[in-house]
Amino acid sequence: MNWVALTDYSQIQKALEISEPFLVFKHSTRCSISSMAMSRFERSYDLKGVVTFYLDLIAYRSISDQLAKDYKVQHQSPQLLFIQDGVCTYSTSHNSINIDAIKELL
Repeated sequence: MNWVALTDYSQIQKALEISEPFLVFKHSTRCSISSMAMSRFERSYDLKGVVTFYLDLIAYRSISDQLAKDYKVQHQSPQLLFIQDGVCTYSTSHNSINIDAIKELL
């Protein structure tokens, strides 16, 4: 899995300029449920050409807060956001994180 570490909100702005859909996986490094969801996501991930950002919520909570504000989603952890055409078209968390749901949107 080729994660792109999300460490600055400008990365989201650049991804939007490219106009390609992208994913943001928000992960709490202190939470076993988040670790389990991330592991399950990594094992099932088989998308090609979709940038997938990894957001460490402990280190970069302000980025998560900005995502919640900009895309009108409630902050959760773990959480998966799918951004298409500048809109969050899919948001889910915990055991509902599923790559098949993303495939249906592509």
